Amino acid sequence: MLTRKQLELLNFIRDRLDRDGVPPSFDEMKEALDLRSKSGIHRLITALEERGFIRRLAHRARALEIIRLPEALEKRSVASAPAGDVTATAPGFSPRVIDGDRVAQPANALPVSAVHALELPVMGRIAAGVPIEAIAEVSHHIAVPGSMLSGRGNHYALEVKGDSMVEAGINDGDIVVIREQGTAENGDIVVALVEDQEATLKRYRRRGNMIALEAANPAYETRVIPDHLVRVQGRLVGLIRSY
Repeated sequence: MLTRKQLELLNFIRDRLDRDGVPPSFDEMKEALDLRSKSGIHRLITALEERGFIRRLAHRARALEIIRLPEALEKRSVASAPAGDVTATAPGFSPRVIDGDRVAQPANALPVSAVHALELPVMGRIAAGVPIEAIAEVSHHIAVPGSMLSGRGNHYALEVKGDSMVEAGINDGDIVVIREQGTAENGDIVVALVEDQEATLKRYRRRGNMIALEAANPAYETRVIPDHLVRVQGRLVGLIRSY
């Protein structure tokens, strides 16, 4: 089942593909849905992709493929189709692929499915050391391999600041991929919000009614905080490093 906004966006993309033969830009989608930032559009598109309604095509600007439509939109397509339009009245849905500028690929290049990537919002910097202010604004977006994302749900990325997680393989300047969730298992590496003010990347341990936020560097002490002062904002599912 789609949310109202997800359905509105899918309908808007379908209408623009039918009308112009190319998908709308992110700015056009933002204005059509009356959202304040493009990060909301990225989240909606990710949700539609995870549910199997659309696909973003790698290495092509503004390229979206509609795979299927929910029943409500399919019925509308049939009802509004001109008489004798066999394509519109046939069972099922035939996806349309919109080609952008294609760069010639070498013979040994990986297929699109193997290099499929999604754009995630980078929400700023996260402390792997002393906690810093909570992060709420998107600084930019980054392409992330689809295979790195963990199941359903929203994902976002953060740039690591500090060295407290080096023994977990997380270095200063790395980009961590986070799956949004409000719970964690002992041993998970999470984004923790402390007292609604500070965000930090640490290993999570519950000790009764206390939460231990463990560093992966002996130079840093474990912080033990009452559980009502700690909120899990997401779990680490991937890491990107530039050399």
